Amino acid sequence: MEASQIQDLFAGNVRKLLIEADLDYEKLYEIRMRAGRPLFLTYDGGECFLRGRGREPYLVTREDLRETLEYVSGYSLYAYEDEIRQGYLSVQGGHRVGVTGKVILDGDRIRGMKYISCINLRLAHQIPGCADAVMPYIRTKDWTAHTLVISPPRCGKTTLLRDMIRQLSNGRGDVPGLTVAVVDERSELAGCYQGIPQNDLGMRTDVLDSCPKAEGMQMLIRSMSPSVVAVDELGKEEDFKAVESVIHCGCKLIATAHGNSVEDVLSTPFFSRLKEMKVFERYIVLGKEKRAGTVLGIFNGKGERC
Repeated sequence: MEASQIQDLFAGNVRKLLIEADLDYEKLYEIRMRAGRPLFLTYDGGECFLRGRGREPYLVTREDLRETLEYVSGYSLYAYEDEIRQGYLSVQGGHRVGVTGKVILDGDRIRGMKYISCINLRLAHQIPGCADAVMPYIRTKDWTAHTLVISPPRCGKTTLLRDMIRQLSNGRGDVPGLTVAVVDERSELAGCYQGIPQNDLGMRTDVLDSCPKAEGMQMLIRSMSPSVVAVDELGKEEDFKAVESVIHCGCKLIATAHGNSVEDVLSTPFFSRLKEMKVFERYIVLGKEKRAGTVLGIFNGKGERC
């Protein structure tokens, strides 16, 4: 990823610190700015903060936040009102900028946000090939498995899912590619910017960006004739009927869920119902034993290790 593309999103004072720090942006995951607080980085699995000239931690100012938001929105916050209501903006490169502040309500509906107090840039990381080890378990020449990737936060489930989608879409060797439909509710998988995916999800993939999963899955089934439907972070009650639609129309489902183990996830009401229906044929469990994205185990639909 281009360091200058990231640095140019930030206010001048912050940009200068980022340039001087000479960071490896492949190991940088978050840049978090809180008004009156140190400028924090989530870097290579740990956390650090940047220092000013006197080597003291640099404290973010409201002017830094205002200037950064102007750069991120291209000086047109009005154009990003819908995204700000959801608490984030998507920027070129597939990165996501989260914001917090005072929420403006119109009845029960969020109308917008003002007095921004925190900006958090989450960098999109593509790792082509990171799904190589799991693909033989979920896709053969004649078969594709309903698959659930299980992972605690920050253990690489979205990164793994992104490469699984790419490989399912493109095909590999004598395994043909499939038409994949992605519901990207939080603009993380495809990282769409002005409707165009910034991340590589493969040549046969169609993306419905910033759409709730339940509605999106049913829309794509009706309109795009996919072989595979992929979603990140499945688990809301309203998703259940959409999942039923996916499997009953003959599509394969590839999804992720937060959890530490197969048993942990299947104990929840939502996934216990899917277990009763015998939906998932493969469970892939991730952890951080050596690094984020470590595959701890691949299990069949009965929960037995493959």
